Amino acid sequence: MAKPELLSGTLDLLILQVLSGGPLHGFAIAERIHALSRDVLIVEEGSLYPSLYRMEEKGWIEPEWGQSDKGRRAKFYTLTKEGRKQLASEREMWDRVALAIRDVLRNA
Repeated sequence: MAKPELLSGTLDLLILQVLSGGPLHGFAIAERIHALSRDVLIVEEGSLYPSLYRMEEKGWIEPEWGQSDKGRRAKFYTLTKEGRKQLASEREMWDRVALAIRDVLRNA
């Protein structure tokens, strides 16, 4: 079976949602999304880090250097107040899109 690809724009939503539970470093974010999706979604480094840098520039997340559970230096990301607002907005939009897709699938 082919691996599913994330719809455009959903990676930011997933990252913001995962970070709403507390600070995580990049690899842990990808692992958490993979685990929460029951091993369906795989976030590649080539997608993850550009998204993190973009969200940092927009002020949605804040980085802070720390130490990973493996003792390595890592950049941990925390959701900002602006990031929480963006998460609420993205969730609302996702709910609208998901309902619209469901309606098309049921009625076509």
